[in-house]
Amino acid sequence: MRITARCLATTSLVLVTTALASPSWAADVDATSAIDTVTVCPDGATVTRVIALDLASGDSTLVAKDFPLSLDPSSLRVEGEAGAKLTIGTIDARPPRAAPPVNLPELDKRIEALKDERADLQGTIDAAAARRKFAQRFAEASPAGLGEKGEARPITEWRAAFTAVAEEVAAAETAIRDATRKQREIDRQIAQLEADRSAKPPSKLEVRIDVASAAATKATLRVTYTVRNARWLPLYDARLDTGAKDRKPQLELVRRAEVTQSTGEDWSNVALGVSTVRIARGGSAPELGSLVAQYPQVPKPLAAGSVSDLARPAPMARQMQSPPFASKVAEAAEPRERADEQQAVAEIGDFEATFKIPGRVSLGAAEGAKSLRIASMSVPADLAVRAAPVQDPTAFLEASFKQTDDTTLLPGKVAIYRDGIFVGRGKLAATAKDDIVRLGFGADDKVKIERAVLKRNEGSAGLIVTTSKTDERAFKTTIRNGHDFPIHVAIEDQLPVSEVDEIVVEMLPTTTPPTAKDIRDKRGVLEWSFDAKPGEIRDINFAWRVRWPKDKTMVIVPSG
Repeated sequence: MRITARCLATTSLVLVTTALASPSWAADVDATSAIDTVTVCPDGATVTRVIALDLASGDSTLVAKDFPLSLDPSSLRVEGEAGAKLTIGTIDARPPRAAPPVNLPELDKRIEALKDERADLQGTIDAAAARRKFAQRFAEASPAGLGEKGEARPITEWRAAFTAVAEEVAAAETAIRDATRKQREIDRQIAQLEADRSAKPPSKLEVRIDVASAAATKATLRVTYTVRNARWLPLYDARLDTGAKDRKPQLELVRRAEVTQSTGEDWSNVALGVSTVRIARGGSAPELGSLVAQYPQVPKPLAAGSVSDLARPAPMARQMQSPPFASKVAEAAEPRERADEQQAVAEIGDFEATFKIPGRVSLGAAEGAKSLRIASMSVPADLAVRAAPVQDPTAFLEASFKQTDDTTLLPGKVAIYRDGIFVGRGKLAATAKDDIVRLGFGADDKVKIERAVLKRNEGSAGLIVTTSKTDERAFKTTIRNGHDFPIHVAIEDQLPVSEVDEIVVEMLPTTTPPTAKDIRDKRGVLEWSFDAKPGEIRDINFAWRVRWPKDKTMVIVPSG
C-alpha cells in the first residue's frame, strides 16, 4: 500500500522552532534516516532520506535527529509504503536541545584536581623564585672580604662562594621552568575538560513526523527536502578530429557536471543526478513599477545645522593529470580493451533536463568538487580559420557545428583538444537546439597572415579655403594557405563609426568588398570570408577616410 502526506496540510504545518507539540497520546519513536537520492541543481539540491522501521498499532511520533541544519523546513515532504493502512499527519523540524554531558560530576572532579595540582606547582615556582632572589642579593651585597674582620681570603674560597651562588640560581631557574611547563599542560587539559563540560550546540536538525497505523506493520518512509549550499557547474570537453583527405572533420562534445556541496551532511553511496532546474530564482517574473519623466526637483534650502538627505550615502545594493607513460608490453601479451567513462541517463522534459549518474556516488560535505560525465555527442564539424590581424596576425582554427541535442547547452568552460592534444581552454555560451556553436581550437601555423599599412595621411580638404581635416588610411592583408587541402578563411577588421554628424566616415573604392558587415551586432566590424585553395595566396585591400571640421579635434577610440 502506498501512502502519501497531504500536501496542503504538510505545507502549512512544517515549523522550525515554534512547532506545535506532538499530541499527548502519540508515543515518541526514535528513527534513523539514511540518504538515498540527491538531485543537484545549479543553485541547490533536493535530498531524499529513507526511514525504515517497525510501527506499532496506533498513533506514533517518529523522531529523527540526523537531518542537516541547512535544510529548508518549508520544503519537507513525506511519502512511503506500509503493510497496513498508514496516515501521515503533521511534520515539523526543530533544532534539538543542547544536552549537558552525562559524566558531569566526573568532569567536575577532574577539573578540581587539575586546579589543585596547578596551585601546588605555583607554590613550587614561588619558593624557587625566593631562593633565586636570596642568592642574587647575597652576591650583590657580599663584603669586600670573607674573614671575620673583612680581610681578604684565599682566592679558592672566593671561587667556592661564587660557585655556590651560581648553582643556587641555576637550580631555582630550572625548577621554575619545569613547573611553568607543567602548568601550561594543565591549563590545556582544563580548557578541554571545560569545553567537554559545556553543552554543545546542536549540529543536526530534529524532524518529527506524526503517523497513525491501523495495525503493527513494517513501514518505509521517504523524506524529501531542499538545501541551498550545493550546486553543479557545467564543464565541457571538446575533442576535434580535423580529419584527412578520406575522413571529414568530426567533433565530440562531452558534457560534465562539477558538483560541490557544503550542506553539513556527507552524501555516501547515493543515487546522484543533476538537473537544470533553478530552485532559488522563484516562480514568477519580477513586477515592474512605473517610470516617471519629470523635471529635476530643486532641493529646498536647509536650516542651519541640519543635514541634507542628499549628502547621506545611498544604501548599498544587494549586493587530469596525464596518465603515466605505459610500459612496453611484449608482443605476446593479451590484447587490452579501452576503458570507457560511464555516462548519465538523460530525462528530458519540456522545461528542464535531469541527468542521472549510473551506480552510486559519494561526496563529502567539505570534500571539494567532483567532476562527473553526464552526456556526449559526436557531430560533423565545419572548419575555418579566423583572424583579426589588426590586433593579432595569428590564424586561429575554428570548428562550428549545429547543436542537435534536445537539452540546452548551459554556459560553461571548455577544455579544448585538437587531434588528441590539449590546446587550451575556452568558453561556451548558452546554446539551444538547432543553434550554431563555434569553438576555437588554437593557432593554425600553416595559414600565414600579414597586415601592412599602405597609407596613413592626415591633412586638409576644401576648395581654396581649407574647411576640414582628414585622416586617410589604407591597409593590405595577405593570406597564404599552407595546407594541402582547401580551408575556409574569415578575416575581420574595423571601420571607424561616427556618432556625430560633423564627423564623416567613408570606405574608399580601393577596398575589397567585405562579405559581411556589423558582425556579431558590432558596428563597423567587417568580415572577408572565402575558401582558400591549397597553397593559395590572396590579398585583401581595406581603405577609409574620416573628415571633420578644422576647428575641432577628432580621436578614434574603442567603443565603451
